[in-house]
Amino acid sequence: MSQTAAPPAAPAPLDRTARTVIAVVVLGMITTVLDATIVSVATDRLAAEFAVPLTTVQWVMTGYLLAFTATIPLSGWAMDRYGARRVWLTAVGVFTAGSLLCGLAWSAPSLIGFRVLQGAGAGLVSPVGMAMVARAVGPQRMGRAMAVVGIPMMLGPILGPVIGGVLVDSVDWRWIFLVNIPVGLTCLAWSARALADERGAGRERLDVLGLALLSPGLVALAYGVTSVAAHSDSTTAVAGGIGLGVLLLATFVAHALRTPRPLVELRHFAHRGFATATAVQFLAVGVLTGAGFLLPLYHLVARGETELTTGLLLVPQGVGAALAMALTGRLVDRGRGRTVVVAGVVLLAVGFLGYTAVGSAPGQLYLGIALFAIGLGAGCIFAPTSAAAYAALDRTAIARATTTMSIAQRTGGVVATAVFATVLQHHLDATRLPGDAFGATFWWPLGLALAAAVPALLLPRPASPEGAH
Repeated sequence: MSQTAAPPAAPAPLDRTARTVIAVVVLGMITTVLDATIVSVATDRLAAEFAVPLTTVQWVMTGYLLAFTATIPLSGWAMDRYGARRVWLTAVGVFTAGSLLCGLAWSAPSLIGFRVLQGAGAGLVSPVGMAMVARAVGPQRMGRAMAVVGIPMMLGPILGPVIGGVLVDSVDWRWIFLVNIPVGLTCLAWSARALADERGAGRERLDVLGLALLSPGLVALAYGVTSVAAHSDSTTAVAGGIGLGVLLLATFVAHALRTPRPLVELRHFAHRGFATATAVQFLAVGVLTGAGFLLPLYHLVARGETELTTGLLLVPQGVGAALAMALTGRLVDRGRGRTVVVAGVVLLAVGFLGYTAVGSAPGQLYLGIALFAIGLGAGCIFAPTSAAAYAALDRTAIARATTTMSIAQRTGGVVATAVFATVLQHHLDATRLPGDAFGATFWWPLGLALAAAVPALLLPRPASPEGAH
Protein backbone atom coordinates (compact mmCIF):
# COMPACT_ATOMS: atom_id res chain seq x y z
CA MET A 1 0.00 0.00 0.00
CA SER A 2 3.04 2.26 -0.21
CA GLN A 3 1.64 3.79 -3.40
CA THR A 4 -1.23 5.34 -1.40
CA ALA A 5 0.99 7.03 1.22
CA ALA A 6 0.83 10.45 -0.42
CA PRO A 7 -2.24 12.71 -0.54
CA PRO A 8 -4.10 13.20 -3.81
CA ALA A 9 -2.01 14.78 -6.58
CA ALA A 10 -4.50 17.56 -7.27
CA PRO A 11 -6.31 19.02 -4.23
CA ALA A 12 -9.45 21.01 -4.90
CA PRO A 13 -8.84 24.62 -5.97
CA LEU A 14 -9.53 27.46 -3.56
CA ASP A 15 -13.14 28.60 -3.81
CA ARG A 16 -14.27 32.21 -3.92
CA THR A 17 -14.99 32.39 -0.19
CA ALA A 18 -11.54 31.09 0.70
CA ARG A 19 -9.85 33.50 -1.72
CA THR A 20 -11.78 36.41 -0.24
CA VAL A 21 -10.79 35.52 3.33
CA ILE A 22 -7.14 35.18 2.28
CA ALA A 23 -7.18 38.55 0.49
CA VAL A 24 -8.79 40.34 3.45
CA VAL A 25 -6.32 38.82 5.90
CA VAL A 26 -3.29 39.71 3.76
CA LEU A 27 -4.52 43.30 3.47
CA GLY A 28 -5.02 43.56 7.23
CA MET A 29 -1.73 41.91 8.15
CA ILE A 30 0.58 43.76 5.80
CA THR A 31 0.41 47.14 7.55
CA THR A 32 0.84 45.65 11.04
CA VAL A 33 3.93 43.72 9.94
CA LEU A 34 5.40 46.71 8.11
CA ASP A 35 4.76 48.92 11.13
CA ALA A 36 7.02 46.81 13.32
CA THR A 37 10.07 47.87 11.27
CA ILE A 38 9.06 51.01 9.38
CA VAL A 39 9.85 53.18 12.41
CA SER A 40 13.46 51.92 12.62
CA VAL A 41 14.73 54.42 10.04
CA ALA A 42 13.02 57.40 11.74
CA THR A 43 14.54 57.20 15.23
CA ASP A 44 17.03 60.04 14.67
CA ARG A 45 14.32 62.23 13.12
CA LEU A 46 11.93 61.59 16.02
CA ALA A 47 14.62 62.38 18.58
CA ALA A 48 15.28 65.71 16.89
CA GLU A 49 11.58 66.48 16.39
CA PHE A 50 10.70 66.03 20.07
CA ALA A 51 14.09 67.06 21.50
CA VAL A 52 14.50 63.82 23.46
CA PRO A 53 17.37 61.30 23.69
CA LEU A 54 17.42 58.13 21.60
CA THR A 55 16.82 56.09 24.76
CA THR A 56 13.37 57.73 24.96
CA VAL A 57 12.64 57.27 21.26
CA GLN A 58 13.52 53.59 21.59
CA TRP A 59 10.25 53.18 23.50
CA VAL A 60 8.35 54.04 20.32
CA MET A 61 9.44 50.61 19.08
CA THR A 62 9.60 48.83 22.43
CA GLY A 63 6.12 49.97 23.51
CA TYR A 64 4.65 48.63 20.28
CA LEU A 65 6.44 45.30 20.76
CA LEU A 66 5.34 44.87 24.38
CA ALA A 67 1.68 45.69 23.65
CA PHE A 68 1.75 43.39 20.62
CA THR A 69 3.12 40.58 22.79
CA ALA A 70 0.67 41.15 25.64
CA THR A 71 -2.50 40.88 23.53
CA ILE A 72 -1.61 37.73 21.54
CA PRO A 73 -2.73 35.35 24.34
CA LEU A 74 -6.23 36.83 24.30
CA SER A 75 -6.87 36.00 20.65
CA GLY A 76 -7.91 32.34 21.05
CA TRP A 77 -10.33 33.01 23.90
CA ALA A 78 -11.76 36.09 22.19
CA MET A 79 -12.46 34.18 18.96
CA ASP A 80 -14.13 31.35 20.85
CA ARG A 81 -16.34 33.75 22.79
CA TYR A 82 -17.18 36.50 20.30
CA GLY A 83 -16.40 34.97 16.89
CA ALA A 84 -13.41 35.59 14.64
CA ARG A 85 -15.12 38.27 12.50
CA ARG A 86 -15.92 40.53 15.45
CA VAL A 87 -12.45 40.19 16.93
CA TRP A 88 -10.86 40.84 13.52
CA LEU A 89 -12.89 44.02 12.97
CA THR A 90 -12.05 45.23 16.47
CA ALA A 91 -8.33 44.50 16.04
CA VAL A 92 -8.04 46.25 12.66
CA GLY A 93 -10.10 49.16 13.97
CA VAL A 94 -7.89 49.63 17.04
CA PHE A 95 -4.73 49.45 14.92
CA THR A 96 -6.07 51.98 12.42
CA ALA A 97 -7.19 54.38 15.18
CA GLY A 98 -3.78 54.03 16.81
CA SER A 99 -2.11 54.84 13.48
CA LEU A 100 -4.14 58.05 13.14
CA LEU A 101 -3.29 59.12 16.68
CA CYS A 102 0.42 58.35 16.14
CA GLY A 103 0.37 60.59 13.07
CA LEU A 104 -1.14 63.38 15.20
CA ALA A 105 1.22 62.92 18.19
CA TRP A 106 2.47 66.16 19.74
CA SER A 107 5.19 64.79 22.04
CA ALA A 108 7.33 61.73 22.63
CA PRO A 109 5.12 60.43 25.51
CA SER A 110 1.96 60.83 23.41
CA LEU A 111 3.57 58.98 20.50
CA ILE A 112 4.70 56.15 22.78
CA GLY A 113 1.22 55.86 24.26
CA PHE A 114 -0.44 55.75 20.85
CA ARG A 115 2.10 53.16 19.68
CA VAL A 116 1.00 50.98 22.61
CA LEU A 117 -2.59 51.26 21.35
CA GLN A 118 -1.39 50.36 17.85
CA GLY A 119 0.47 47.34 19.15
CA ALA A 120 -2.55 46.13 21.11
CA GLY A 121 -4.57 45.95 17.90
CA ALA A 122 -1.71 44.48 15.86
CA GLY A 123 -1.17 41.67 18.36
CA LEU A 124 -4.64 40.31 17.58
CA VAL A 125 -4.53 40.79 13.80
CA SER A 126 -2.04 38.05 12.93
CA PRO A 127 -3.38 35.10 15.00
CA VAL A 128 -7.03 35.94 14.24
CA GLY A 129 -6.30 36.30 10.54
CA MET A 130 -4.39 33.02 10.42
CA ALA A 131 -7.22 31.23 12.21
CA MET A 132 -9.82 32.57 9.78
CA VAL A 133 -7.76 31.39 6.81
CA ALA A 134 -7.19 27.94 8.34
CA ARG A 135 -10.92 27.48 8.92
CA ALA A 136 -11.83 28.72 5.44
CA VAL A 137 -9.48 26.52 3.39
CA GLY A 138 -9.21 23.25 5.36
CA PRO A 139 -6.07 21.11 5.77
CA GLN A 140 -5.87 19.83 2.18
CA ARG A 141 -5.41 23.35 0.74
CA MET A 142 -3.39 24.87 3.58
CA GLY A 143 -0.12 24.96 1.65
CA ARG A 144 -1.31 27.36 -1.05
CA ALA A 145 -3.24 29.48 1.44
CA MET A 146 -0.35 29.89 3.86
CA ALA A 147 2.06 30.61 1.01
CA VAL A 148 -0.04 33.70 0.23
CA VAL A 149 -0.71 34.70 3.84
CA GLY A 150 3.00 34.37 4.61
CA ILE A 151 3.91 37.09 2.11
CA PRO A 152 3.40 39.99 4.58
CA MET A 153 5.34 38.13 7.29
CA MET A 154 8.29 37.51 4.95
CA LEU A 155 8.35 40.83 3.10
CA GLY A 156 7.31 43.19 5.92
CA PRO A 157 10.69 43.26 7.72
CA ILE A 158 12.42 43.81 4.37
CA LEU A 159 10.13 46.45 2.87
CA GLY A 160 9.55 48.33 6.14
CA PRO A 161 12.90 50.17 6.18
CA VAL A 162 12.62 50.92 2.44
CA ILE A 163 9.14 52.46 2.70
CA GLY A 164 10.08 54.22 5.93
CA GLY A 165 13.19 55.72 4.32
CA VAL A 166 11.21 57.02 1.34
CA LEU A 167 8.47 58.57 3.52
CA VAL A 168 10.84 60.16 6.03
CA ASP A 169 13.16 61.57 3.37
CA SER A 170 10.49 62.66 0.87
CA VAL A 171 7.43 63.64 2.92
CA ASP A 172 7.37 63.71 6.72
CA TRP A 173 7.84 61.24 9.59
CA ARG A 174 4.10 61.39 10.39
CA TRP A 175 3.34 59.58 7.14
CA ILE A 176 4.98 56.37 8.35
CA PHE A 177 1.82 56.10 10.50
CA LEU A 178 -0.76 57.94 8.38
CA VAL A 179 -0.07 55.65 5.42
CA ASN A 180 -1.83 52.88 7.38
CA ILE A 181 -5.16 54.71 7.51
CA PRO A 182 -6.46 54.22 3.94
CA VAL A 183 -5.36 50.58 4.03
CA GLY A 184 -6.99 50.03 7.42
CA LEU A 185 -10.26 51.69 6.41
CA THR A 186 -10.38 49.69 3.17
CA CYS A 187 -9.78 46.48 5.11
CA LEU A 188 -12.53 47.33 7.60
CA ALA A 189 -15.08 48.08 4.89
CA TRP A 190 -14.22 44.96 2.91
CA SER A 191 -14.18 42.74 6.02
CA ALA A 192 -17.55 43.99 7.23
CA ARG A 193 -19.10 43.19 3.85
CA ALA A 194 -17.29 39.98 2.87
CA LEU A 195 -16.68 37.99 6.06
CA ALA A 196 -19.36 35.70 7.40
CA ASP A 197 -20.73 36.66 10.82
CA GLU A 198 -19.48 33.60 12.68
CA ARG A 199 -20.89 33.64 16.19
CA GLY A 200 -18.73 32.68 19.13
CA ALA A 201 -19.80 30.40 21.94
CA GLY A 202 -20.78 33.44 24.01
CA ARG A 203 -20.26 31.63 27.32
CA GLU A 204 -16.54 30.90 26.98
CA ARG A 205 -14.99 31.82 30.34
CA LEU A 206 -11.75 33.75 30.39
CA ASP A 207 -8.87 32.00 32.13
CA VAL A 208 -8.14 34.98 34.37
CA LEU A 209 -5.29 33.33 36.26
CA GLY A 210 -3.72 32.20 33.00
CA LEU A 211 -3.97 35.73 31.61
CA ALA A 212 -2.46 37.15 34.81
CA LEU A 213 0.50 34.78 34.40
CA LEU A 214 1.03 34.60 30.63
CA SER A 215 0.71 38.17 29.36
CA PRO A 216 2.86 39.73 32.11
CA GLY A 217 5.32 36.85 31.72
CA LEU A 218 5.67 37.45 27.99
CA VAL A 219 5.96 41.22 28.49
CA ALA A 220 8.59 40.83 31.24
CA LEU A 221 10.61 38.41 29.10
CA ALA A 222 10.35 40.68 26.05
CA TYR A 223 11.36 43.70 28.14
CA GLY A 224 14.34 41.89 29.62
CA VAL A 225 15.70 40.61 26.34
CA THR A 226 15.10 43.88 24.48
CA SER A 227 17.06 45.60 27.27
CA VAL A 228 19.91 43.25 26.38
CA ALA A 229 19.49 44.07 22.69
CA ALA A 230 19.55 47.79 23.53
CA HIS A 231 22.77 47.23 25.56
CA SER A 232 21.09 48.55 28.69
CA ASP A 233 23.43 49.41 31.55
CA SER A 234 20.77 48.36 34.04
CA THR A 235 21.39 44.78 35.12
CA THR A 236 18.15 45.02 37.13
CA ALA A 237 16.10 45.59 33.97
CA VAL A 238 17.75 42.67 32.22
CA ALA A 239 17.95 40.11 35.03
CA GLY A 240 14.67 41.18 36.62
CA GLY A 241 12.74 41.12 33.36
CA ILE A 242 14.10 37.79 32.17
CA GLY A 243 13.90 36.18 35.64
CA LEU A 244 10.34 37.34 36.29
CA GLY A 245 9.29 36.37 32.78
CA VAL A 246 10.68 32.85 33.07
CA LEU A 247 9.07 32.39 36.51
CA LEU A 248 5.64 33.56 35.36
CA LEU A 249 5.78 31.48 32.17
CA ALA A 250 6.84 28.35 34.07
CA THR A 251 3.95 28.88 36.49
CA PHE A 252 1.59 29.32 33.55
CA VAL A 253 2.74 26.01 32.03
CA ALA A 254 1.96 24.19 35.29
CA HIS A 255 -1.43 25.95 35.49
CA ALA A 256 -2.34 25.30 31.84
CA LEU A 257 -1.67 21.57 32.10
CA ARG A 258 -4.11 21.28 35.03
CA THR A 259 -6.90 23.50 33.66
CA PRO A 260 -9.65 22.13 31.36
CA ARG A 261 -9.81 25.30 29.18
CA PRO A 262 -6.60 27.28 29.64
CA LEU A 263 -5.90 30.58 27.89
CA VAL A 264 -3.37 28.76 25.65
CA GLU A 265 -3.83 25.04 25.07
CA LEU A 266 -0.39 23.46 25.60
CA ARG A 267 -1.76 19.94 25.19
CA HIS A 268 -1.67 20.54 21.44
CA PHE A 269 2.03 19.76 21.70
CA ALA A 270 1.09 16.11 22.21
CA HIS A 271 0.48 16.05 18.43
CA ARG A 272 3.77 15.42 16.65
CA GLY A 273 2.83 17.55 13.65
CA PHE A 274 1.95 20.57 15.76
CA ALA A 275 4.95 20.23 18.08
CA THR A 276 7.57 19.86 15.35
CA ALA A 277 6.03 22.56 13.13
CA THR A 278 5.92 25.04 16.02
CA ALA A 279 9.54 24.22 16.90
CA VAL A 280 10.63 24.92 13.31
CA GLN A 281 8.75 28.23 13.29
CA PHE A 282 10.17 29.24 16.67
CA LEU A 283 13.73 28.75 15.39
CA ALA A 284 13.17 30.01 11.84
CA VAL A 285 11.32 33.16 12.87
CA GLY A 286 14.06 33.74 15.44
CA VAL A 287 16.68 33.49 12.71
CA LEU A 288 14.81 35.78 10.32
CA THR A 289 13.82 38.39 12.91
CA GLY A 290 17.36 38.50 14.29
CA ALA A 291 18.71 38.72 10.75
CA GLY A 292 16.31 41.59 10.13
CA PHE A 293 18.35 43.41 12.79
CA LEU A 294 21.81 42.26 11.64
CA LEU A 295 21.57 42.56 7.86
CA PRO A 296 20.58 46.27 7.60
CA LEU A 297 23.01 47.16 10.37
CA TYR A 298 25.87 45.48 8.51
CA HIS A 299 25.22 47.55 5.39
CA LEU A 300 24.78 50.75 7.43
CA VAL A 301 27.76 50.35 9.78
CA ALA A 302 30.32 48.18 7.99
CA ARG A 303 29.68 49.37 4.42
CA GLY A 304 28.51 52.93 5.13
CA GLU A 305 25.35 52.79 3.03
CA THR A 306 22.38 55.15 3.53
CA GLU A 307 19.10 53.91 4.95
CA LEU A 308 17.32 53.95 1.59
CA THR A 309 20.21 52.28 -0.24
CA THR A 310 20.41 49.62 2.47
CA GLY A 311 16.74 48.82 2.05
CA LEU A 312 17.14 48.51 -1.70
CA LEU A 313 20.20 46.26 -1.34
CA LEU A 314 18.11 43.86 0.76
CA VAL A 315 15.52 43.42 -2.00
CA PRO A 316 17.00 40.07 -3.23
CA GLN A 317 15.90 38.52 0.05
CA GLY A 318 12.31 39.58 -0.58
CA VAL A 319 12.45 38.39 -4.18
CA GLY A 320 13.69 34.98 -3.05
CA ALA A 321 10.96 34.68 -0.40
CA ALA A 322 8.19 35.67 -2.81
CA LEU A 323 9.45 33.26 -5.47
CA ALA A 324 9.68 30.35 -3.04
CA MET A 325 6.19 30.93 -1.67
CA ALA A 326 4.76 31.14 -5.18
CA LEU A 327 6.34 27.84 -6.19
CA THR A 328 6.01 25.71 -3.05
CA GLY A 329 2.34 26.06 -2.10
CA ARG A 330 1.13 23.32 -4.45
CA LEU A 331 4.05 21.05 -3.47
CA VAL A 332 2.92 21.33 0.15
CA ASP A 333 -0.68 20.47 -0.75
CA ARG A 334 0.61 17.41 -2.62
CA GLY A 335 2.38 16.02 0.43
CA ARG A 336 5.91 17.33 -0.13
CA GLY A 337 5.87 19.67 2.86
CA ARG A 338 8.68 18.05 4.83
CA THR A 339 10.98 18.04 1.80
CA VAL A 340 10.24 21.71 1.17
CA VAL A 341 10.97 22.64 4.80
CA VAL A 342 14.26 20.73 4.89
CA ALA A 343 15.30 22.40 1.62
CA GLY A 344 14.39 25.77 3.14
CA VAL A 345 16.53 25.15 6.22
CA VAL A 346 19.48 24.19 4.00
CA LEU A 347 19.05 27.35 1.90
CA LEU A 348 18.90 29.50 5.04
CA ALA A 349 22.14 27.96 6.28
CA VAL A 350 23.85 28.42 2.90
CA GLY A 351 22.82 32.09 2.78
CA PHE A 352 24.14 32.85 6.26
CA LEU A 353 27.31 30.87 5.53
CA GLY A 354 27.89 33.39 2.75
CA TYR A 355 27.51 36.27 5.19
CA THR A 356 30.10 34.81 7.57
CA ALA A 357 32.69 35.92 4.97
CA VAL A 358 31.79 39.62 5.16
CA GLY A 359 35.06 40.33 6.98
CA SER A 360 36.78 40.11 3.58
CA ALA A 361 34.45 42.83 2.18
CA PRO A 362 32.86 40.78 -0.64
CA GLY A 363 31.14 42.42 -3.57
CA GLN A 364 27.44 43.22 -3.64
CA LEU A 365 26.75 40.51 -6.23
CA TYR A 366 28.08 37.90 -3.80
CA LEU A 367 25.96 39.32 -0.97
CA GLY A 368 22.92 39.54 -3.25
CA ILE A 369 23.19 35.82 -4.03
CA ALA A 370 23.48 35.04 -0.30
CA LEU A 371 20.42 37.19 0.42
CA PHE A 372 18.48 35.49 -2.37
CA ALA A 373 19.29 32.10 -0.80
CA ILE A 374 18.12 33.35 2.61
CA GLY A 375 14.87 34.57 1.04
CA LEU A 376 14.31 31.28 -0.77
CA GLY A 377 14.85 29.41 2.48
CA ALA A 378 12.45 31.63 4.40
CA GLY A 379 9.78 31.23 1.74
CA CYS A 380 10.07 27.44 1.91
CA ILE A 381 9.44 27.20 5.65
CA PHE A 382 6.33 29.12 6.67
CA ALA A 383 3.57 27.55 4.53
CA PRO A 384 4.45 23.85 5.03
CA THR A 385 4.99 24.15 8.77
CA SER A 386 1.67 25.98 9.19
CA ALA A 387 -0.05 23.32 7.10
CA ALA A 388 1.53 20.52 9.17
CA ALA A 389 0.50 22.17 12.44
CA TYR A 390 -3.14 22.69 11.50
CA ALA A 391 -3.50 19.28 9.84
CA ALA A 392 -2.81 17.65 13.21
CA LEU A 393 -5.76 19.37 14.92
CA ASP A 394 -9.55 19.51 14.79
CA ARG A 395 -11.17 22.58 13.29
CA THR A 396 -12.46 23.67 16.71
CA ALA A 397 -8.89 23.78 18.06
CA ILE A 398 -7.55 26.14 15.39
CA ALA A 399 -8.20 29.42 17.23
CA ARG A 400 -6.16 28.51 20.30
CA ALA A 401 -3.53 26.69 18.24
CA THR A 402 -2.94 29.86 16.23
CA THR A 403 -2.44 31.77 19.47
CA THR A 404 0.18 29.25 20.60
CA MET A 405 2.08 29.45 17.31
CA SER A 406 1.98 33.27 17.33
CA ILE A 407 3.44 33.34 20.84
CA ALA A 408 6.20 30.92 19.77
CA GLN A 409 7.05 33.08 16.75
CA ARG A 410 7.13 36.30 18.73
CA THR A 411 9.21 34.81 21.55
CA GLY A 412 11.69 33.29 19.11
CA GLY A 413 12.11 36.61 17.34
CA VAL A 414 12.63 38.64 20.50
CA VAL A 415 15.10 36.21 22.08
CA ALA A 416 17.15 35.69 18.90
CA THR A 417 17.42 39.43 18.26
CA ALA A 418 18.69 40.00 21.78
CA VAL A 419 21.25 37.21 21.48
CA PHE A 420 22.53 38.40 18.09
CA ALA A 421 22.75 42.01 19.29
CA THR A 422 24.68 41.01 22.39
CA VAL A 423 27.11 38.85 20.40
CA LEU A 424 27.63 41.63 17.85
CA GLN A 425 28.39 44.18 20.58
CA HIS A 426 30.90 41.78 22.13
CA HIS A 427 32.72 41.37 18.81
CA LEU A 428 32.61 45.10 18.08
CA ASP A 429 34.18 45.78 21.46
CA ALA A 430 36.87 43.16 20.83
CA THR A 431 37.89 44.22 17.30
CA ARG A 432 38.36 47.49 15.42
CA LEU A 433 37.06 46.06 12.14
CA PRO A 434 33.25 46.08 11.91
CA GLY A 435 33.30 43.63 8.99
CA ASP A 436 35.09 41.03 11.10
CA ALA A 437 32.65 41.58 13.98
CA PHE A 438 29.65 41.04 11.73
CA GLY A 439 31.25 38.02 10.06
CA ALA A 440 31.75 36.36 13.45
CA THR A 441 28.19 37.21 14.52
CA PHE A 442 26.60 35.69 11.41
CA TRP A 443 27.72 32.24 12.61
CA TRP A 444 24.92 32.47 15.20
CA PRO A 445 21.97 32.65 12.79
CA LEU A 446 23.73 29.96 10.75
CA GLY A 447 23.85 27.71 13.84
CA LEU A 448 20.22 28.43 14.70
CA ALA A 449 19.16 27.62 11.13
CA LEU A 450 20.97 24.28 11.34
CA ALA A 451 19.24 23.57 14.66
CA ALA A 452 15.89 23.96 12.87
CA ALA A 453 16.84 20.97 10.71
CA VAL A 454 16.17 18.62 13.64
CA PRO A 455 12.42 19.32 14.06
CA ALA A 456 12.16 19.75 10.27
CA LEU A 457 13.30 16.17 9.73
CA LEU A 458 10.82 15.01 12.39
CA LEU A 459 7.80 16.56 10.66
CA PRO A 460 5.31 13.76 9.95
CA ARG A 461 4.54 12.61 6.46
CA PRO A 462 0.94 13.36 5.43
CA ALA A 463 -1.48 10.50 5.95
CA SER A 464 -3.07 8.79 3.00
CA PRO A 465 -6.75 9.54 2.36
CA GLU A 466 -7.62 6.05 3.49
CA GLY A 467 -5.81 6.55 6.75
CA ALA A 468 -6.97 10.02 7.51
CA HIS A 469 -9.26 10.52 10.40
